[in-house]
Amino acid sequence: MGEAVFSRTLQVSGKLFNLSNCLNNFDGRSVAYFAERGTISLLWIELRFFHALKRMPLVEQQYVPQPGEKILFVTGRLAAEITRRIVAEVSKNMGFTADVTVVGISVAALMHTDWLSRKLTDEPTGYNRVFVPGWLQGDLFPLSEQFGVPFYRGPKDIIDLAEFFGREGKTPPNLDVYDIEIIAEINHAPRLSDQEILSLSNRYRRDGADLIDIGCIPGESWNRVGEVVSSLRQEGFRVSIDSFDRKEVEAAVGAGAELVLSCNSTNVTWLSLIGAEVVVIPDDPSQIETMWATVEHLEESGCSYRIDPILEPIGFGFAASLARYYEARKRAPDIPIMMGIGNITEMTEVDSGGLNVLLAAICQELSLTSVLTTEVIPWCRSAVREFDIARRLMKHAIDNQTLPKHVSSELVMLRDSKSVELGEEALTRMAADLRDPNYRIFVERGEIHVMNRNGYWIGTDPFAIYDQFVQHDSKLDLSHAFYLGYELAKAVTALTLGKQFRQDQALNWGFLTIPEQSPHERRRREKAEQREVDGSADA
Repeated sequence: MGEAVFSRTLQVSGKLFNLSNCLNNFDGRSVAYFAERGTISLLWIELRFFHALKRMPLVEQQYVPQPGEKILFVTGRLAAEITRRIVAEVSKNMGFTADVTVVGISVAALMHTDWLSRKLTDEPTGYNRVFVPGWLQGDLFPLSEQFGVPFYRGPKDIIDLAEFFGREGKTPPNLDVYDIEIIAEINHAPRLSDQEILSLSNRYRRDGADLIDIGCIPGESWNRVGEVVSSLRQEGFRVSIDSFDRKEVEAAVGAGAELVLSCNSTNVTWLSLIGAEVVVIPDDPSQIETMWATVEHLEESGCSYRIDPILEPIGFGFAASLARYYEARKRAPDIPIMMGIGNITEMTEVDSGGLNVLLAAICQELSLTSVLTTEVIPWCRSAVREFDIARRLMKHAIDNQTLPKHVSSELVMLRDSKSVELGEEALTRMAADLRDPNYRIFVERGEIHVMNRNGYWIGTDPFAIYDQFVQHDSKLDLSHAFYLGYELAKAVTALTLGKQFRQDQALNWGFLTIPEQSPHERRRREKAEQREVDGSADA
């Protein structure tokens, strides 16, 4: 049945068995253990019962081949050559022995475990493990049971085999740890409805914000700020207020705001008595000593504070302002420091992901404990989530003295972290072996490749390629033409940006990726659901 892990604890023959422990590293000795105690059949029944009736999926444990093991890889006819090549390379590098068996189907992605149980005529005797394509549908439990050897799903694309084993073989880095607080500002809050403010607050919190900053409008006084802050507090939000207006600040703090942006010599007298933490800024960024004078006043009154030397936009003293943060940290090693990173992300017309990574690195190295950010301009519409990912990545890199590379690719959005090609020889051989009318689309070496049994077409213009292959396909229906148009559009995008293209799969946009279900998967799921409905009706 394979080395599977099931998150259930069952009572069998009057004893409790934690299946996560009992069935991990399952082998013949485990079978003997249960058989000797007369529990094996009951255990099997319990597993199948909960799997079928409770509809609890069996969670398969990933396994990485060890040196000296003998592994069998199962694939279809069209992927046979590339599978042999990749498996040979990976097995040589990792030190295990491997064979490839080809079953009687063109496309491995169309296989189902029930079908494979009948068609796998070469029984995998003498092998330690069997890896099947990642697209294989169905439960691996019966296959492992039938052939007496553990079955595992490999990667969905065989070209990812090395990375698949490499990733699963390492302990994933812990990116749950961070120590930079994100304050997400709602700009011009008085112009928004209560529902709009709540909706933005929920989105920011979902994306990683720790505090919601209510941004007021200079020169105006908002008499509803206390109500809004109170409603957010009731929803469990931590709130700050961004205003120099005394009435607004007092109303917000009275309603539960815990932080006030900002404090300088003009308002320090009354803010020092407000009963909330304040952010101290210089009267003028070029006169940094005014910030320290305000700090001295707050310390005398016992008011809690953090400082912000002010990050200037590029072209208006950006480098000099970075130096101010560096000097502030040297001067006051223990004082909390905030950086308003929106002055860079909002005021630099470039995708904000990379900027957020660099800003997070600066904050982490200087031990800046909080940032103020927002999502006003279109290119910053995911800035909160970007910084949330970046702060975790930078924390891991700096704490472990390792490069922030090959740790997480969530912020690689425009390009791709890697690109693997099948190569001219493999594609040419595949095109020659095709015997069905289904179109295969690849993007390699600066060109789009389309093939089926009628031909092999290459080019960069999807319209020209379509005109070529449609001449050989008199039965191309509307739905298939739509599908091909959709896939070719993705192919052009991949070609333009140098991204990895995989037919029937979404392009990788980092954390912005919206997974796609292939038409084959969708139709199989719909048929399975319909069979289930029909079966329930018959019962």
